[in-house]
Amino acid sequence: MTSSYDRSSAQPQPPRSPQPRPGISRRAFGTATAAATAAVTVAATQATATRAEAAEPAERPFRAAPGRHSRRPNILFVLGDDLGWADLSSYGSPHIRTPHLDRLARQGVRFTQAYSGSATCSPTRFSLYTGRYPGRTTGGLAEPIADRSAGLEPTHPTLASLLRDAGYRTALIGKWHCGYLPDYSPVRSGWEEFFGNFGGALEYYSKLGLGGEYDLYEGDTAYKDLRYYTRVLTERAAAYVRRDHDRPWLLNLNYTTPHWPWIADGDTEASAEIVRRIKAGDPAALWHRDGGSVEKYAQMVEDLDRSVGVVLDALKRSGQEKDTLVVFGSDNGGERFSYNWPLSGNKGSLQEGGIRVPAIVRWPARLEGRQVSDEPVFSSDWTATLLELAGARPHPAYPLDGTSLAGHLLRGETVPDRPLFWRVRGERALRRGDWKYYRGKDGRDRLFHLPSDQREQADRAAAEPALLGELRAAWERIDAGLLPYPATR
Repeated sequence: MTSSYDRSSAQPQPPRSPQPRPGISRRAFGTATAAATAAVTVAATQATATRAEAAEPAERPFRAAPGRHSRRPNILFVLGDDLGWADLSSYGSPHIRTPHLDRLARQGVRFTQAYSGSATCSPTRFSLYTGRYPGRTTGGLAEPIADRSAGLEPTHPTLASLLRDAGYRTALIGKWHCGYLPDYSPVRSGWEEFFGNFGGALEYYSKLGLGGEYDLYEGDTAYKDLRYYTRVLTERAAAYVRRDHDRPWLLNLNYTTPHWPWIADGDTEASAEIVRRIKAGDPAALWHRDGGSVEKYAQMVEDLDRSVGVVLDALKRSGQEKDTLVVFGSDNGGERFSYNWPLSGNKGSLQEGGIRVPAIVRWPARLEGRQVSDEPVFSSDWTATLLELAGARPHPAYPLDGTSLAGHLLRGETVPDRPLFWRVRGERALRRGDWKYYRGKDGRDRLFHLPSDQREQADRAAAEPALLGELRAAWERIDAGLLPYPATR
C-alpha cells in the first residue's frame, strides 16, 4: 500500500464548496435564551471570519508534530447520526455549509478514508465503546437494537469504564442505543453521568421514541424537556465542558442529528403531525418516509455544525482547548437525503457509502493543523488510540480489535498493515491496503481497487482471482472467531 504521507496517493476528492466559510460562534449557551443568542452571534461573525481565513494556506499531507508535550488529554468525542461521508463542505458537499466543523478540520487532521465499525447505529456504537467487532457480543448482533432483548452487558469493559478506572471523569450526553432499561444503561457501563435517549430514534420535540414511549433521561430517571433536542444536548454539553473539573474527562456527545424524522429547529407543525400519528398507533410515524427533502436535510446538518461550534466555543472559553483531544465522526454512512458522491450505497450497506464517514481529530497541544491523512481507519481504532493516549490499558480478557493510531498521530509512524473487517446480515466486506473484498446480498464475491475506483464499479475479481481468494479467506478467519447470528424466524 502506498504511504498515506504521499499526497499523490490520496483518493480523488469531490470538488470543494466555493462558498465562504463562517467562523466559530463566540458565545456558548447555558439556557434556551442563550442558545438563540449564540445562533445570532454565529451569523454576525461570518464576514470577519471569512476575510481572515481567505489568506490561510491549503491543507497538507499528514505529518506528526514531535516535541510537543501535554498532560493526559481531556477527550471530547462527537458523533453525528447517519451523517454521510461528503455531507460536510470540507468533504465536498456543494450545498451544505459547515464552517465550524471545517474550522475544526483546519485546526487538526482530516481523515479521508475513515470508516464506521458497522453499517447501522448500534453495532457501530458497540465497536466504539468496546474497541471490538460488534460480533464479539450478543448485543452487537442486533442491527440495530430495536427492543429490550439485547444490549451492552454491564460486565463488559468499555472505553468509559477503562478511562474511569484510570482516573478520568466520564459522561455520555445524547443517543445511547446500546440497550434499554432496566438491564442496560450508560451509567452501568462506565459513564458516571448520562443525559440523553436510550433508543435509536425519537421525535425532536416530544421525545417520543419508536414505540411511543417517552425517551429522555438523566441517569436512569425520565427528564422532562420539550425543547428541540439538538438544542438541549448542546446546552448540556457546553455546561459540562465549562465545569471546573478536578480530573481529565471523557465526554461522548452523541447527537441524533441528522437522523430522521426530518424536523429542523422551529418545525413545530411537522412535529405535531408526527406526534399525532405516534399517539394514533402508527408504527412508521418516526421513519417519516413521506417527509423530508434535500433542503430540510441540509438545514439539519448545518444545525449540527452550529451546535458543535457552540460546544467548541465553550471549551475554548473554559481554557481547556489546548489540552482537549476532539474527535468528530459519524456512526455510519448517510441516509436517503445524504450527499455521498462519489461513493455507492448508503446506510445499511457495506459498500463505501454505507460505512465510510467523515473523521476529524484536533489536539492543539500535540497536533499541527491543516493536515490530511489518507490512512484507512475505523471506529475500533479510536478506542485503542484514546486508551493509549489516556494511559489506560485494555482488559486482558477482552482484547481489542482496533489498532492504536497514537504512534501515527504523534510520531509519524506507519499504521500496521491490517485488515479492516465488516459483517452484517447478508453482506461481508474486508479492506486490506488498497483492495476491498465485498459480497452483497446476491452472494457474489467482488474485488475493488479503491484508489482507482472508490465508486466500486470496476469489479476486479476475475482479473485477480488469487487476491480475491486471499481476502475472502482473511474475512472467513476473522468471522470464525465471532458469534453466529441467531436464526431468523
